[in-house]
Order: sequence, then structure tokens, then C-alpha cells
Amino acid sequence: MAISRARAAAFEVLTRVEREQSYATELLHSGVTAKLSPADHGLTTEIVMGVLRWRSLLDAHIAVASSQRLEKLDLEVLTALRMGAYQLLFLSKIPARAAIFESVELAKAARKRSAVPFVNAVLRKISKVQGSDPYTEIQRAIEAEALAASSSHPLWLGNRWIEHYGLASARTICGYDQSVPATSIRIRDAKTEEELKNAGIELSGGQLLNSAWRIDSGDVTKTAAYQDGRVSIQDEGSQLIALLVGTGEKILDCCAAPGGKTSVIADRNANSLLIATELHPHRTRLMQRLVRRPNVHAVAADARHLPVLAGFNRILADVPCSGTGTLARNPEIKWRLESSDLVDLRSRQSAILRSALSVLQPGGRLVYSTCSLEPEENQEVVEEVVRNTAQFETIDCRQELKEMQRAGELAIAPDSLLSGRYLQTLPGVHPCDGFFAAMIERVM
Repeated sequence: MAISRARAAAFEVLTRVEREQSYATELLHSGVTAKLSPADHGLTTEIVMGVLRWRSLLDAHIAVASSQRLEKLDLEVLTALRMGAYQLLFLSKIPARAAIFESVELAKAARKRSAVPFVNAVLRKISKVQGSDPYTEIQRAIEAEALAASSSHPLWLGNRWIEHYGLASARTICGYDQSVPATSIRIRDAKTEEELKNAGIELSGGQLLNSAWRIDSGDVTKTAAYQDGRVSIQDEGSQLIALLVGTGEKILDCCAAPGGKTSVIADRNANSLLIATELHPHRTRLMQRLVRRPNVHAVAADARHLPVLAGFNRILADVPCSGTGTLARNPEIKWRLESSDLVDLRSRQSAILRSALSVLQPGGRLVYSTCSLEPEENQEVVEEVVRNTAQFETIDCRQELKEMQRAGELAIAPDSLLSGRYLQTLPGVHPCDGFFAAMIERVM
């Protein structure tokens, strides 16, 4: 497919304006455009004058989408990008595929074949904001850069958190990540609470759960209560996820190590069978030592291929994830993680969820959870797996949270924890790390 005459002429005019310091109006009425039809001449003029009028805004969009600095790009490549970006952002009647394809062809025709994949990738990114306000998009990009720089976060994370949660929440999340988070603990009985106080540990009540405690001062790890397992350090959001599982006769905890949630579930279901699986044998052994509950049976197994029979009426699928909700405690994650990692994680998460659902009995309930803030790992996984099946349906978490509030377990309003039908806590916005949970029921 040949490059349209209108775009070829616009490309020549724009490159000569830059290289020769020529005037666009003169070139638009010269031999460059002499053989164009009135319609093509109109499009050439629209593209040339549009690119020149909006060049800095176009360059800002290109810079956001580009892996290379603009000053390092060849003029021909930058011109093709500017033309494509202008058509995508300002000319709504031109299909995105046409704007992208012809810009790529212009780069080829200018003997810049090595830049073709780059031009294609940048314009495809820009096409995702096509139809939205180009000024708002750039303002968001500026805000994301300022947030990333001031809070020492990767730009791509700041960008997506502004998109998904808004600027105010993104700032709060980043601020929390850069602070020393509170140490939350779980105490198994009132006698242990008194023992800790006598040992010089100053406590205050939980801010998310009434059953949780926070350490105000003192080293709980040096106490006998911690060393023999009567006290465990566990974020309040993590405790909440485990409480959502509820009660059942036969319970499965997938990907259970190190066992914090397993312990909560086991204590709440002391007379029930609880199978806890973990992929790595050494982590399985560690979990056995830490949990120490007679009703818990630890099994080394891949949760994507569970070695158990169906018949569980409660399941927790707390899947491996990016951990972006826990950066205050694990700051190294933000420097290791790349956006491309989310694709591989999503594939594994979907496989684990499907496997876990296959052993859920009719009428049973599964909680799918992560400590991630990323929709690709959360609601998108759940909706992909449950979509187009009559066997399973998602349950609104609101009702379960209200029951917990009525029972005196939840310390804050249930609706503040919800994102649609799902639970989503945000670091700093809520008094805990970032967790996601979805509840799925097998209806047949």
C-alpha cells in the first residue's frame, strides 16, 4: 500500500521547514503540492499547519510514549512521529490504523527502516489516548513525572496509579511507601495481651480490625509470646483477607507460605480440616513450623495442578503477585518490577484460580486475593476466568464486610473498602498495605 500523496507532501514540507528554515506557507503553494487534488491539498495543509501549531504538545506526547530522548531522534523519524501523533490526537475522522501505518511507511521511505518498530510502538501507545483530551493527558504525564521524582518511584507506576486511582490517592500511596509503616500484630488470647504489656510492649488498637493490635514501642520479637507462636506480626489488611474466607468444614489455602493467613483461618475453624499448599518444599516445612495448628496439613504442591480431590467449601487463592501494595515494607520491588512482568504474573494467577475453582464444591466460596494495586492482576483475572461460565459467579464483598462490622470485627465503614464488587485497600488511603480480594461462589 503506497503512502498517500497528501501525507508524502506534508512530510516533505515539514522536513524542509526544519532542515532549511523554510516557510511552510510558501512550500504549501510550491511545486511540492502542485499536483495534489483539492482534497489532498487540504489534508496536507491541515497536517503541516497542525503539526507546527501543536509541536510542543505533540513532542510531549511522543516523549511520554518513547523509550528514547527526542533530541536523539533523526529528523525524519521525529517528523513521522509528529505527523502520526497529530492525526491520532486531533483528526478524529482519520482511523488510527491509517495514521500509524502511513507514518511507519514514511520512516521506511526516508531510509530509516531500523526505526520502523520504534515508530510503530510509540504511535500505538499514543493511539490509546485517542479521543480523550490531549491537554489533560499531558497534564497527567507532567503530574506523574513530578510524583515519580518527588517520591522516588518508577514513572510507569506513578503514571498508572494516577490513571486508576486519581492524583490525590496516587500521592498518598507514594507517601505511604516512603514512610516506615506501623507494625501490626495478631494476638491469640487476652492473657497474651497482658503478658506483652508486662514485658514493656506498648500497644494500641487496630485501625482496620478491632481484633488487631499495633506496636507503639518495644520489640515484640524478643518476647516469649512471639517466639512460641502466640503472637504474629501481620498487616491488618492481610488479616482482613483471611477473615473474609469465613468458616467451613473442609478448607483449602493455596500458595499458603509463610502461613500468616493460614493461621487466622485455622484459629477461626479449629475443628475443620485445612489443607495448605505451597510450591517450594523448604517453604512448606517453614510454614509447618510457624503455623503449628493440629488441624492444618501442609502439602508441597503446585497450585496450578492441585493434588487434591474436589469437595472444599472454603478456598483461599492468595496468588503470587507483583506486591505493589507492599512497597513500604518491600521497597526493592519497585526497582525490580517492570510493567512487562504483569503479563507473566497474570498468566500464572489465572491458572491458579482455575485450578482452585475446580476443587470448590457447589455452594462453596473462594476468595481470590493479591497484595497488588494493579487491575491486570486483580479484577481482570477474576472477570476473565469467571466470564462465560454458569458454574461460578462473583459475590459482592459488601455483604460480608457488613457482617464483619455487625460482629464487631471491622473498625471502619465497609463501603470505604470497596471498588465495585471487590475489596481494594490502598496504602495510606486505608490504614494498611494494599490488598485486593474477590469472592466467587460455585452455584452449580
